[in-house]
Amino acid sequence: MDVSAALNIQNRALLQEDPELAAVWAHLQEMDSAEQRFARALRDTIDQLLNGEDTGRYDWKSLYKTEKTHAGTMVEIKLQREFRFDDGIDMDYRIAGIEVDCKYSQKFGGWMIPPEAQDHLCLLVWADDSKSRWSAGLFRVKDEWLNRGNNRDLKLTVKADHRDKIAWLWWDAELPENVLLHMPAADRDAVFAQKSGQARLNELFRRAQNRRIGRNVVRTVAQQKDYMKRVRGNGGSRSALRSEGILIMGDYESHRRIASELGVPVPQEGEFVSTRVVEVSPQSNRRSVTLDGRLWACASPEEGLAAAPSLPSHSK
Repeated sequence: MDVSAALNIQNRALLQEDPELAAVWAHLQEMDSAEQRFARALRDTIDQLLNGEDTGRYDWKSLYKTEKTHAGTMVEIKLQREFRFDDGIDMDYRIAGIEVDCKYSQKFGGWMIPPEAQDHLCLLVWADDSKSRWSAGLFRVKDEWLNRGNNRDLKLTVKADHRDKIAWLWWDAELPENVLLHMPAADRDAVFAQKSGQARLNELFRRAQNRRIGRNVVRTVAQQKDYMKRVRGNGGSRSALRSEGILIMGDYESHRRIASELGVPVPQEGEFVSTRVVEVSPQSNRRSVTLDGRLWACASPEEGLAAAPSLPSHSK
């Protein structure tokens, strides 16, 4: 039996046994685009902690211990703002009228549960930027399912043998990629070796093609308040790299259509995707898109450089 099937069986049993857990689980699952919004909230929280625009940081390991400790509170706040959960009386939230605490850990299984959460529901959240994965589930806090705490505030953790008491909302889901963290070290070094923010961005879009590049990555590389201007045409990377055949598509509907037709990752909200293109004939069987009245496809490494076409206007 695969993991997904096993978790479905586990969830069904837990939902049948605990009506309150089932109500909260259903409420969260039924919220519009919940998985994508949850992932984005986690991405934004990590990016906010890294504060790349001011610090140039892109790696969770570079955070101070106090910053990592603060991550749980920031996740709690981000999720409440995103989903507009009501304030709880004893716990963090009220979801479907039920008290729910929120606990985040960057280490799977590392959720620190306070004694006052006993018998309440906890929303357990895990995200690991190095793996680009995250999970979230609901857990009914019972003393016999917890490891005894020996820290000063007596916080407890879920026993490994009792993680099967977690009703998973989303398991091992995709966290929007931190491109700077995951790109080859030589490419990353080449990006940061450039002296100006504009030159660093140009190098980023040259070297991180066919990958969704989030706004925070752009902010971290540019380290300038007008970082978005550095991407666009009229002197930004979009115009600077056009002579090299590189298109930089944003989250505009027209750009998303072009990315889809070319077969490259489609930029989501606040994202960019760069790719090098070459002109092809109508007889070509390659995935292609019509721009400037001509047909274009993604270039292979051996194909020579030629100027890219212009992108359509930025209308949605």
